[in-house]
Amino acid sequence: MGKINAIITGVGGYVPEYVLTNEELSRMVDTNDEWIMTRVGIKERRILTEEGLGTSYMARKAAKQLMKKTGADPDSIDALIVSTSTADYHFPSTASIVIGKLGLKNAMAFDFWAACCGFLYSLDVASSMIQSGRYKKIIVIGADKMSSVTDYKDRQTCPLFGDGAAAVLLEGTEEENVGLMDSYLRTDGQGLPFLHMKAGGSVSPPSYFTIDHRMHYTYQEGRTVFRYAVTNMSDDCALIAERNGLNKDNIQWVVPHQANMRIIEAVAKRLEMPMDKVMVNIERYGNTSAATIPLALWEYEPQLRKGDNIIMTAFGAGFVHGANFLKWAYDGK
Repeated sequence: MGKINAIITGVGGYVPEYVLTNEELSRMVDTNDEWIMTRVGIKERRILTEEGLGTSYMARKAAKQLMKKTGADPDSIDALIVSTSTADYHFPSTASIVIGKLGLKNAMAFDFWAACCGFLYSLDVASSMIQSGRYKKIIVIGADKMSSVTDYKDRQTCPLFGDGAAAVLLEGTEEENVGLMDSYLRTDGQGLPFLHMKAGGSVSPPSYFTIDHRMHYTYQEGRTVFRYAVTNMSDDCALIAERNGLNKDNIQWVVPHQANMRIIEAVAKRLEMPMDKVMVNIERYGNTSAATIPLALWEYEPQLRKGDNIIMTAFGAGFVHGANFLKWAYDGK
């Protein structure tokens, strides 16, 4: 048996129906469309408004569409990974809920926490599982209900985030020069003061004090995060391009995390890539954390061709960052 490569064989996605516009946000906090568009490039975002539904609902919808599209037999799925920072519960895992709802009888499931970089991290882990030969088919999902941790009284952060999910099917092949070719993933570990949720974990469990002081929402020092994101995402892309002999002429697509249009443009500039080769949907979805990169793949899938060289890059809380080099395995569906 030859070397096994891990390839994406399909993409599914889901975004909630409710659209939260900048105009509507301007009635909630002191902001306006021009201010938001100039600073981050977001026009609207999707919000999961139905009571009692969490991240697992969106993850399940995306996975269900993926399985229908690829014709994957539920009994053939060996593992399901959900990358999220907004789990339904502290336990059980969101992935276990998705597995139960989908009726996957032969799969293990676990959640993967690496914030906005989670899809890149979990894709790399899942690829290693496939390459080991012990797993044949793995569903990797990026899903976040960021509205559940967004303070709609904070004008700095509330325009940034939205809800969504997307899923890919990862399979093994002996075909050469295809699939996940390389990853460069790092964790700085110094980012805690600049991007976190102050309460709700074991350090500061929920209490009247934490609720009264609005400590259960995303806290971010925007300028610091912006600076680190631009530097790390740009450097990571340049590094992975250099060590794989890639440049603006043979890279077909760059897929950056959708956090800020200015960050996306800075990464494209560093790689000397024209913006029409950069996957962008931030204007309509905002920052959906672990879901942004697979959502971009989902939307752009019809334009992808077998053999396309794709660089994906992200940066997130904990100051996790990295880039993946993916050689696409099929013509877009």
